Order: sequence, then structure tokens, then C-alpha cells
Amino acid sequence: MDGKVSSPTQASVQTPSGRIAYREQGAGPVALFVHGVLLNGHLWRHQLAHLSDRRRCIAVDLLAHGDTEIAPGQDVSVTANARMLAEFLDALGIDRVDLVGNDSGGGIAQIFAALHPQRVRSFALTNCDTHDNWPPEAFKPFLAMAAGGGLGDTLNAMLDDKSVYRSPQALGLAYEDPQSLSDESIETYLRPLVRSEQRTRDLQRFLAAFDNAHTLAIESQLKRLQAPTLIAWGTDDVFFPTKWSQWLADAIPGTRKRVEFDGARIFFPEERWAEFNEELRAHWQASA
Repeated sequence: MDGKVSSPTQASVQTPSGRIAYREQGAGPVALFVHGVLLNGHLWRHQLAHLSDRRRCIAVDLLAHGDTEIAPGQDVSVTANARMLAEFLDALGIDRVDLVGNDSGGGIAQIFAALHPQRVRSFALTNCDTHDNWPPEAFKPFLAMAAGGGLGDTLNAMLDDKSVYRSPQALGLAYEDPQSLSDESIETYLRPLVRSEQRTRDLQRFLAAFDNAHTLAIESQLKRLQAPTLIAWGTDDVFFPTKWSQWLADAIPGTRKRVEFDGARIFFPEERWAEFNEELRAHWQASA
């Protein structure tokens, strides 16, 4: 059964990549949760709340996201974010983790796992950037808008009218039921990104650095990864079709299970958290 053994805390730690913000809940072996673009550690609130009886659950804010503080102009590419994860764990004195990733955070998690396989006790990937599907075709119009200088206006429009965020022209495509996402969650995700012009520029650089060269570069290491791996995939995702879950299952020799969530979309760990948490519990138990 799911249970709560503590309340979540928010903190930050200094690393060579900046002051990295994170949420944490629970005790025991560490599970590290990595979010994707435009979001932050809030994505994993249901995992922190309901898996903290089994793990010390930590949800990090990536470079250029959330409350993480970085230097102007520093590298914010996905490989730089993977490097930051290693620095972050070093700063907290954490050796190994159960690693969980979603969206671009899943791509970053792949890079981290490929470069630091000894630090991955178990691995779980949900719908995410994979191999040469980065950026996915359906996300390219958003990238073009950001490259054209419209990112700040778009973020503010979604904050001023939350229905814009939930629309099919914005993030609505990422949810089975966009109306179920609260205004407070949208504020939590987007408000830090417009807190200053510098923060918005940092996010723009993060988006501009999307390039499948980063995941192609670690393909050979990924194909040697022995960490027990769960591939959990929503079947109704316009960004990451199920064929990519099969690609990952075939590529990672440590894969123990590939499971599909029928009708789910990219952010199903947030929407269908109870089902996903069951899979994580079983995966961690089997990996132990």
C-alpha cells in the first residue's frame, strides 16, 4: 500500500553547475526523479508523497527550470544537465540511485545512466526523448516560436489565461485530461521561468540546445547498461510514440519489463500516478 512517512521539504545545494533546487521526502535508498522541459520537480509530487515509505525520494529542478540558480550564459544543454545530476549527487553525498525520468528529463537520465552506470541501482523511463527523436516533430513549432523571440510572451499568456496552457495549441496535448491540472500547478511550473528576463533567456538557450547528437553520442554505452530497467509508456502520445519504448527495451540489456498505459499521454506520471507508482514499487522490489 502507498503510505506517507514524512512531509516534503524544499532545499537547494551548491554545485559547480549552480545552486540546484530540489524537493525531497522520505528515507532510505535514494530515488532520483528527473522532469522535462517547462516543468520542475513538482511533476513528481505524487511519487514523493506516496513512495516515501520505501525511498528517500528526490525531485531535482533542472538547469534553467524551477528554482535552480545558474550563471548567465552557462551551458544548459542536456549533457550539461546530466553532468549536473552527478555533481548534485556528489554534493549531497549520494552514491547510487533508483533513477526515474520523463520527457526531456528521460533523455537526460539516459545520458547520465550511460556515463555513470555504476551510480544507477535501477532505472525507469517513461515517455521521453530517445535516440534520434530529439526534438520530436510535434514539438518543433514551439521551438521555432522560442527561437523567433516569442517565448516570454507565450509563457506570460499561459500564466494570464490558464486555459491557454491547457489548450491543444500549448500543453493540452501532453495530458489525457488537461482540465484536471490545477491553476496552482501551472503557476508552479511556469512562474519561475518568467521571474526575470535572464531566467527566460536561460530557458530559451535550453530549448535552442535540443539536438539528438547528445543521445546518439551515448548509444553504445546505453546498449551496455545492465541496471534493472522498467520502460513505462503512455500509448496516446503525439511526441513519443510507443515504438520508442520498444527501441529502449531492445537497446538496454538490463530491461526487465516494458509496460503500456493505454490512452495515457506524456505526463501520465502526474495524471495516473497511482498506477505508475504500483509499477515503480514492483520494479524496485524486483531489483532489490
